[in-house]
Amino acid sequence: MNQVDLHTHTTASDGLHRPADNVRMAREAGLAGIAITDHDTVAGIPEAREAGERLGVAVVPGVEISTASGGRDIHVLGYYVDERDETFLERLASLRGVRERRNEAIVARVNALGIPLTMDQVMEAAGEGRGEDETIGRPHIAEALVRAGAVSNVQEAFDRLLAEGRPAYVLPPRIAPEQAIAWIHEAGGTAIIAHPGLYGQDALVASLLERGGADGLEAYHSDHDEADAARYRAMAEARGKLVTGGSDFHGARKGKIYHGSIGNRSVDASVLEALKRR
Repeated sequence: MNQVDLHTHTTASDGLHRPADNVRMAREAGLAGIAITDHDTVAGIPEAREAGERLGVAVVPGVEISTASGGRDIHVLGYYVDERDETFLERLASLRGVRERRNEAIVARVNALGIPLTMDQVMEAAGEGRGEDETIGRPHIAEALVRAGAVSNVQEAFDRLLAEGRPAYVLPPRIAPEQAIAWIHEAGGTAIIAHPGLYGQDALVASLLERGGADGLEAYHSDHDEADAARYRAMAEARGKLVTGGSDFHGARKGKIYHGSIGNRSVDASVLEALKRR
């Protein structure tokens, strides 16, 4: 009961489970705490916090901000942000607007490939009753493609169409990671570069630590192997930065968990105090 999973998603973005369910699963996994880090939104935090108080699980208010640098998606995690900060909420809303336009562009590319798909179908796949402060992402588009019979499963949708370098992939104009880091700091939070092993740009990651204002790296992640974890831990520690980790849990579709189950990657709960101090 001394481990925390600092990277999970809920139905507030592209996760499959309610925030309270993530907290319940954290307790069942024997975790002391869990972070709610939905894409470009903090909408799931209040529900998770209430469940955490009821179940005795520490809930870390977080967010995962989508940025771009050098033509690549770079994600920045923010911890202990003030989810009531009006300026921060307005900034997140602007990012969701970019995400909505990206989704429309993806659907247009899918149509151009001869596959009929509408945004209404994507919205249906995302689920009814979504609030304006919740996000829709590529997993929802993938699910809509499965329901339309265009692909057999979500993984095929990414492999054939939606993943980086595939014909329906769209990288919209996004803010730079340095700007996201500044926004997180201005909202009282700590900024961590998410899953650096997925970018293939270690020089950029090091620059964000040294000059970009990042407070640390997510060394432990479901898509990092042991060598990745050791490399990024050393990169962060050599610069006096924090080391974090999390599963990047999104839920399970037909028995396949993306990216890992809750608690699959975790760090000692002592890191929470360090995150708060930053």
